[in-house]
Amino acid sequence: MTELTKIYRGVTVVDGLDLTAERGQVTCLLGPNGAGKTTTVECCQGLRRPDGGRMRVLGLDPVADAARLRPRVGIMLQDGGLPGGARTANLLEHVARLHAHPHRPRALLDLLGLTDSARTTVRRLSGGQRARLALAVALVGRPELVFLDEPTAGLDPQARLTVWQVISALRADGVTVLLTTHLMDEAERLADRVVVVDRGRVVARGTPAELTAGGEGRLHFSARPGLDLTGLLAALPDGIGMVEAAPGRYVAAAPDDAELGPQVIATVAAWCVEQGVRPEGLTLQRRTLEDVFLDLTGRALR
Repeated sequence: MTELTKIYRGVTVVDGLDLTAERGQVTCLLGPNGAGKTTTVECCQGLRRPDGGRMRVLGLDPVADAARLRPRVGIMLQDGGLPGGARTANLLEHVARLHAHPHRPRALLDLLGLTDSARTTVRRLSGGQRARLALAVALVGRPELVFLDEPTAGLDPQARLTVWQVISALRADGVTVLLTTHLMDEAERLADRVVVVDRGRVVARGTPAELTAGGEGRLHFSARPGLDLTGLLAALPDGIGMVEAAPGRYVAAAPDDAELGPQVIATVAAWCVEQGVRPEGLTLQRRTLEDVFLDLTGRALR
């Protein structure tokens, strides 16, 4: 898409946004609440008509060519949108019959750990089971492009790992994946490219490695929110900054994210002792996607 624009009641929620998802790659779309990412994805899916810009999905217009595009695309919504009275296996078999060359429903149920729930109605599934069923519904038609919205929300660690393996297999099979998530480790592990959106515009894009380059010397700790950092800033070496990046989450960094030395760690620890502050998780670590996100938007990813 190029220069995508969407306006609601006089408010521009998507403002000239450019986005490309390459074939056979996982593209992760990140943004705080209200950033415009949901509207962007809905325009890609043909659920909303853009007010401006040019959009093509698999070479087609997602609104005008919806009938031709639909069999080639899989969509997983966070709430699933599944009929509560349908039984798990029956629902997946019904969706499979709508496609020319579907996956075997029973194989998908087994892959996603839903075989024991095959005769259970959707309304009686747990949240994690519904999420896995929604993923199965999105994949059963062998789509060329898959939209995944929070695919591991509510999943236990083992189920989450299974979904990660499924997404990696999709990439290996040449399927294009557009992923939205609030889990930074998920984005770092799965994404070939990350696009950060804020206030309807792209504020950063690149591979996880490119976006987190540098920053091998950031000092993190957690404590009570609202600490007065004036004395600490005066005690730190010239050029070292300390900010409360999010409520109760403090970060020290050098200019251009140069490496921090032992003196900085000792100074921060000594100041905490003087102030009666207990620094939780005082660690020196590389820059993360969450750090990038906070730096770009000033807001936590929620």
